[in-house]
Amino acid sequence: MSNKSLDGVLTKKANQRETYNESQIQDLAKCMNPDDGYLYFSRKFSYIQHPVRGKLLFDPYDFQERLLSSYHDYRFNINMLPRQTGKTTCAAIYLLWYAMFTPDQTILIAAHKYTGAQEIMQRIRYAYELCPDYIRAGVTNYNKGSMEFENGSRIVSATTTGNTGRGMSISLLYCDEFAFVMPNVATDFWTSISPTLATGGRAILTSTPNSDEDTFATIWKQAEDKYDEYGNEQDLGRNGFHSFRSYWNEHPDRDDEWKKEEIGRIGEERFRREYDCEFLVYDETLINSIKLASLEGILPVLNMGQTRWFKQPSADYSYAVALDPSMGTGGDNAAIQVIELPTYKQVAEWQHNTTAIPGQIRVLKDICEYLSKTCNSEGSNIYWSVENNGIGEAALLVIQDFGEESIPGLFISEPMKKGHVRKFRKGFNTTHSSKISACARLKTMLENNQLIVNSKPLISELKGFVATGSSYQAKSGATDDLVSALILSLRMITIMKDWDPMIYNTFSQVDNLNDDYEMPMPIFITSN
Repeated sequence: MSNKSLDGVLTKKANQRETYNESQIQDLAKCMNPDDGYLYFSRKFSYIQHPVRGKLLFDPYDFQERLLSSYHDYRFNINMLPRQTGKTTCAAIYLLWYAMFTPDQTILIAAHKYTGAQEIMQRIRYAYELCPDYIRAGVTNYNKGSMEFENGSRIVSATTTGNTGRGMSISLLYCDEFAFVMPNVATDFWTSISPTLATGGRAILTSTPNSDEDTFATIWKQAEDKYDEYGNEQDLGRNGFHSFRSYWNEHPDRDDEWKKEEIGRIGEERFRREYDCEFLVYDETLINSIKLASLEGILPVLNMGQTRWFKQPSADYSYAVALDPSMGTGGDNAAIQVIELPTYKQVAEWQHNTTAIPGQIRVLKDICEYLSKTCNSEGSNIYWSVENNGIGEAALLVIQDFGEESIPGLFISEPMKKGHVRKFRKGFNTTHSSKISACARLKTMLENNQLIVNSKPLISELKGFVATGSSYQAKSGATDDLVSALILSLRMITIMKDWDPMIYNTFSQVDNLNDDYEMPMPIFITSN
């Protein structure tokens, strides 16, 4: 049943008659199972070469099983994984299983270096050669760069170039360390390879992060953008990719002491990139990188229309409801934030970019009515407002048409300035100085855990809210509408504290901390 190939490695001849016993038939059937055969194959028949312990039967860790499942369950995968966590081993085992038990497939392995491609093929060859004959498929071609099986499937390895895979009908593409391919090469490669996948092909992109502006980072960020136009979370990113990320401490041999030693050896910045899998950039974010990295967000407990509620309202608290309006023509989002007081917890959020201004006011009214009904307060614990700059003037007219009294709660406005009687408008006017002051307050409260944000879209915006000139705004390609609504809510609270003793007491603590505020220096941020 076996023969020696030209390079002296044991292989199995193709198209041989087979005789199986009952146990072997069961094993083969389990390996062939299209749902989870890859797991049975990996656990029972896949041998790996451990750098210390030598030949071992592959026994995947929990995170490796999740990685394998991600490979299998999704057509397009992008995976960001720490160094030395077995990602190459997982890929080799899965690709071998896929080729042997899925007929007529062309699998392309593309690595940023020739040695990388050969390393993956070597692991595939090692696993294949140690499989029992009754499990492994016969081969019709077997060399260092490719394998062809009797079922019509083949595995081909190559260095990633702009022309790699061009003209091939690829069933499954595996890209290794894609972030380290030269940027222009990666762009050309992905542009040329994508059409070959459009007819049903699959793709697995794997890497540790490098730059936050390369092709891998772009695909990753799009895969992480799992929110529809209303901010509801989806299973796949907007590019159709499923994103998978593991962490260094998921490896059972790594603990805090190991981390300390590794940082001492390679430095914190390199550790954060290679083991924490962070895209490190030098943008000057409002919120420091350590705090940003700790923000995770939670799923809503209730979706009321397109408003996401992260906590049920209670009569024990007051609520600040802030609307940052927009034109509603597909450009900037309109956004609403709801903050619970005096706990300073974000309890609800809404955003959309094609809801016209009357619809935005209607959503504001619905939120206030829900708060009033749930708290049985008739609006006594509700405070609401809008930004009155630019398009905000149109929002004020709509509120007038609705009837201010029809919206439960008290319409909060900033105090009228001396000599500005004729210029007074309800709501809040954002100037450079008022924005900087509110940004300082946001920074202090969030970094000192006095403000709790629960929204994942909001956290994403905070990671891209950077210094621009003498102010802060969304960096290029990002949005900051949810942040703007949050800042407006904090400006509202500065007014509310003057007549609410509980708010006054907690806010006074913030003001004391804010006395020491300084504009931040450039820092690292993470992009998820």
